[in-house]
Amino acid sequence: MLETEVVVSAPPHIRQGLSTERIMWLVVISLIPAVLSGVIFFGWYVLAIIFSSVLSAILTEVIVLKMMKRPLTIKDGSAVVTGLLLALIIPPTVPLRIPMIGAAFAIALGKQIFGGLGYNPFNPALIGRAFLLASWPSLMTKWVWPVNSLAWAGKNADALTGATALGLLREGTTGIPYLQLFLGNISGSLGETSALALLLGALFLVVYKIIDWRIPVSYLGTVMIMALVMGQDPIFHLLTGGLMLGAFFMATDYVTTPVTPKGRLFFGIGCGLLTMLIRRYGGFPEGVCYSILLMNLATPLLDRWTVPKRFGEVKAVG
Repeated sequence: MLETEVVVSAPPHIRQGLSTERIMWLVVISLIPAVLSGVIFFGWYVLAIIFSSVLSAILTEVIVLKMMKRPLTIKDGSAVVTGLLLALIIPPTVPLRIPMIGAAFAIALGKQIFGGLGYNPFNPALIGRAFLLASWPSLMTKWVWPVNSLAWAGKNADALTGATALGLLREGTTGIPYLQLFLGNISGSLGETSALALLLGALFLVVYKIIDWRIPVSYLGTVMIMALVMGQDPIFHLLTGGLMLGAFFMATDYVTTPVTPKGRLFFGIGCGLLTMLIRRYGGFPEGVCYSILLMNLATPLLDRWTVPKRFGEVKAVG
């Protein structure tokens, strides 16, 4: 007989000191630079958009969980992350009803309908944005440029205020300085314009080992290679649209992306290919949202195809 009891449990047997709750709140902290950049470039109204979206996400989660007679999970911060991410990927001029409706849709039909956190096949914030874009296309494509951001355009500045940088590329208008693109002093969704702010947040997540490098590196690298193949400026594509926000904060979602290292590389490559195809040939100049959602569909297959070989495993003969 053994002198001590043997405890049998499911893996993993060695656990890291990061809970779901801690991870979610660290993601919220990492998005603070993007929030601040939105306030700096588009004004204080963006805080009202963010507050409306987050509040709607929390209330919807409470209502749905109560209706389903399930325990409340508000403390885990997942509803806050969904509401915050949704707010950051919509225009800074939308009426407050837009983020409220979008966040409610994201939580109810993008997350809880599948069973809650850990069971949703799609990124809820992107589901919310796709719903809003399909329902209110005029409001979701109404863009403004920050004050004094059009100095590079000279006399033609007034004609450009209704388009994003990617929209201008479609129209054949280029020449925005890289520094302006990097800082985020351009039109776009309220939290996606500043590559600097997003990189600071991404660095925070990397330091705390919240995200894996494989998806963002393969995603961004594929976009740059595809841009070169298409004869376009890879740096311009890297610094515009929702690419940085999508690569570091959306495509790295634990639930909707592959768990295997190879699967994550293929996921990022697929996102990059689809993003550039949509940007080049699609009806909208941006493709990050739909590329990630489409690759979310492929996640189960990528996990199945890239299962690592077990130690000592050999192929059966005969």
